[in-house]
Amino acid sequence: MDHEEKLALGAKVRAEVLGQKHVNAPGSAPSKFQEAFRQFTVEYCWANVWLRPGLERKTRSLINLAMLAAMARWHEFEVHTRGALNNGVTEEEIIEVILQTGVYAGVPVAAEAMRIAERTINDYRAQPEAK
Repeated sequence: MDHEEKLALGAKVRAEVLGQKHVNAPGSAPSKFQEAFRQFTVEYCWANVWLRPGLERKTRSLINLAMLAAMARWHEFEVHTRGALNNGVTEEEIIEVILQTGVYAGVPVAAEAMRIAERTINDYRAQPEAK
């Protein structure tokens, strides 16, 4: 597959994982900063890492949740909680990842992750068209 095909497939995976609502968020056209960062993430995250055959999407989502919670990157944690649900991760698995993260990254991190995950999952379940 050539570079352009790989980028197109990366963009497709991004949309499948994060959902069309996130990818096509309403509003004005993206700024040059937002567009540059989107291109960067599509190429390096989605087209290169997420397309690798070594891990299933579900596993990648679980790893992302643990890392993002441990680093207290709450906006991305919320985005990837929705992505994890799109990848077939269950609520029980999300709870277990957060508890595991709490043991190694700290209880305050786990407490915040639980709050954000619960709110995000409830919002996700209430808006099935957002998937």
